[in-house]
Amino acid sequence: MKNAFISNIWKNSSLNFISKILIFIAIVFVLDICVGSCLRYFYFRQQNGFLFRTTFAIEKTRADLLIFGSSKANHQYSPEIFGNKMGLSYYNAGRDGCSIFYHYAVLRSVLKRYTPKVIILDISRDFEKKQDSYDRISILLPYYKDHPEMRAIIEMKSPYEKFKLVSKIYPFNSLLFSIFAGNSDLNKNRYTDNGGYVPLTKIWTGKLSVINEPINYKLDSTKILIYESFIEDCLKAGVRLFVVSSPDFVKYNYQEKSNIVAEQFAKKHNIKFLNYSNNSVFLNNSKYFADGSHLNDYGAKIFSRLIVNDIEKDSTINNAKNNDDGLIEGE
Repeated sequence: MKNAFISNIWKNSSLNFISKILIFIAIVFVLDICVGSCLRYFYFRQQNGFLFRTTFAIEKTRADLLIFGSSKANHQYSPEIFGNKMGLSYYNAGRDGCSIFYHYAVLRSVLKRYTPKVIILDISRDFEKKQDSYDRISILLPYYKDHPEMRAIIEMKSPYEKFKLVSKIYPFNSLLFSIFAGNSDLNKNRYTDNGGYVPLTKIWTGKLSVINEPINYKLDSTKILIYESFIEDCLKAGVRLFVVSSPDFVKYNYQEKSNIVAEQFAKKHNIKFLNYSNNSVFLNNSKYFADGSHLNDYGAKIFSRLIVNDIEKDSTINNAKNNDDGLIEGE
């Protein structure tokens, strides 16, 4: 009936071409609002999966200790170690494949709501200039409407983002399967999620890689500025920030570019930079790794103990403690 009604209007000879175009635009506009509103509803009702973890980090966590970074952060910081040894509530805000743009956007939303006591930012070749880092800002599109503090970063994706985001469907148009999975039991069965931490269980059997020559890539000055803003915002809020370069099963016979930059700016702002990229504890033990770039859960526990020891040695932490021993958020 509805289709027939629309068809009759369209065929009505009394309507001129401009009228037909206006009707078509109106139909598209209404469909965009209806479909986009439906996708938004199901996106934000998810209770598991990586999309849910992003929403939890941005809108809900009030943990004392937050972990930021890409896949290394997401898989290499064991919540039990931090909770038991430091007595701080924990949430892992890391997300696979994301850059400093994502980390800073999430940080801004967190600091708008509350002030964590400690933040760890895991750096891994974060300052390489590549288009993919800008493309992946699309992960944040669903939050554009309700989070003005993130808009300047989201608009860095392209000069046209502000106009594209007039569409209600656009923020979700590449997330249909993920939204479906997040509203089902599929993600529950795929990964164990403990306070945002996703452990890896494989054991790496490959040989140690040795890289003698520096990997030649261009540094992205915008990323470096965002990194410094990340540091400055933490300092202004009174957060204790630690920047970490975590281990690979790779021996680097040179200083990696991004690590040099990360350390320079950390020193400039009197921030502790912890470089584990060439640490012999991990270079001598492939069993600590799930693959050549990521620690498994066993290795993550060892790495986390070392990080906690470094943090506790830092005299400026002022014994930041939480009364709830070892509380893990988001379970």
